[in-house]
Parts: sequence; C-alpha cells; structure tokens
Amino acid sequence: MQDPSPTPPVHPRPELFLPPILPLLKDQPMQWLALGFKDLARSPLLSMMHGLVLALLGGLITWVAHDRFWLLAGSMSGFMVVAPVLATSLYAMSRAMELGEKVDFRLLINTWTQWQMRLRHEPDSYWSLIRFGLLLGLAATGWVITSAALITLLAPVPIHTPIDFIRHVVLAKQGYLFEIWVGLGAMMALPMFASSVISMPLLLDRQVTVMQAVLTSWKAVLTHPFQMTFWAFLIVGFSLLGICSLFLGLILVVPMLGHGSWHAYRHMVDVSDLSERLTEQGER
Repeated sequence: MQDPSPTPPVHPRPELFLPPILPLLKDQPMQWLALGFKDLARSPLLSMMHGLVLALLGGLITWVAHDRFWLLAGSMSGFMVVAPVLATSLYAMSRAMELGEKVDFRLLINTWTQWQMRLRHEPDSYWSLIRFGLLLGLAATGWVITSAALITLLAPVPIHTPIDFIRHVVLAKQGYLFEIWVGLGAMMALPMFASSVISMPLLLDRQVTVMQAVLTSWKAVLTHPFQMTFWAFLIVGFSLLGICSLFLGLILVVPMLGHGSWHAYRHMVDVSDLSERLTEQGER
C-alpha cells in the first residue's frame, strides 16, 4: 500500500497581521467623493444630521472662544483631528448600504451603544474604537494646548480676534511665529492623518487591534503616497469651505467626506483574511 502524501506544513499567520493594500487609480480619491455623495443622497436626513451636529459644535466652539483667537485657531484644527471618530456612524451607514441592510436611526444608536462590558479588555473587541478615539482626543488636546501656548507666549501683542491673528502673526514683519505655528501643526497633522485615514472604518468593520489598524493605515499611505496626499488635500479643502461658510457647509461636507472615507478604506484594503466584526447579534 502506498503511503499517503505528507500533509504540507501549515504556517501560522503572524499575530500582528497587516492586510494587503490594493492597487489604486491616480484619480481614485475623486471616485471616493462621488461615492460619498451617492451615499449621502441615498440617506440624506440621517447623513446631514451628522453634519448639523458638527456644525453646531463648531458654532459652539466659536461662541466660547470668539474673543480668544489664540484658543480658537488650535481648537478648530484639533476639531479636524477627532473628526474620524465623530464620523463612525457614517461609516456604519455606508457599510449597511453596501451589505443591503436597512439604514435607519436604530443603526446609529446601535453603532454608538453596542459595547459588551465583559469584552472591554479584549484588544480586538469593539472597545478598540473607544481606545483609538481616546488617543485621537489626547492628540487634539495636545495640539490645542501647544497652539495656544505658542501664540500666547510668542505673539508681540495679545491675540483676540482673527484680524489680530492676521496682522500680528500671519503678516508680522519680524519673527517667524506663523511659520513655526504652521510647521508644528504640519508635524502633528501628517502622522495623525497617516494613523487615522482608514483606522476607524477598519476597526468598525473587522476584528483588529488598534495597533493593526494604525499600522495598516500607515501601510496604505506609504503604498499610495500620491493618492493619499490628494485625498488629504480634498479633506482639508472641503473642510475649510465648510468652516468658512459659517459652518453651514459642514452639513453637506461632513457626510460626504465620512461616506467617502468608508469607500477609501474598502478600495484600499483587502480584508478577506480578517474576521468580520459582528453587529448587535454578535459578541465582538
């Protein structure tokens, strides 16, 4: 009797598995915007509700710090840092549309409330979204403090209004305060963008740890630097348009960018080897 052929050895997958990054077209970010607007059109009320909430939040920040522009400038840029967390339920909406599931207010409630307390210590549980959100919140707070301290200590006169900021910081003939402020902001914004651009959709969709999500996000940025730079400019540009329109533009901009970020994640990351994160019927 012939011996059966030996079973080939099974190589275990590394514990810190990073999913493959898919190829992209040069103009793919424009497709993400178009798909984001399409999702917005499919569920306009729930989508624009997210934008309205962030517009009201931006208005509240402006009202509180309207005569403290040294604080307002840092708060607005910090506000953009935590935007991926605030858009979590927009990702959930796009995911449900993709799966052909019902999109309603109950979906939004479930997205923000399906925490299993007994799983809070599991590194790849739904609590990983909270952990990553806290990290982004700390980063935003750090930038607000740094920005406020920098402008307060180095500006030649107290900065109370946007006119003061333009006159004594942006157009200052002596010193390099504006250049230092922009440089420090860029030093923080670039790694934060690379760490978060697909992390929240990935954490929502698959059972991964925060470290896996962040490293996968970096992997995507380093694999497609042109497309991701283009996407970053689109995000910043549309966000500034929304803010400069007295925040009213955010009502449309926020859901379009949030839904678009979901499609960016889906087009870039091959998640076929990652376990799907279960919803309200599951445990993870």
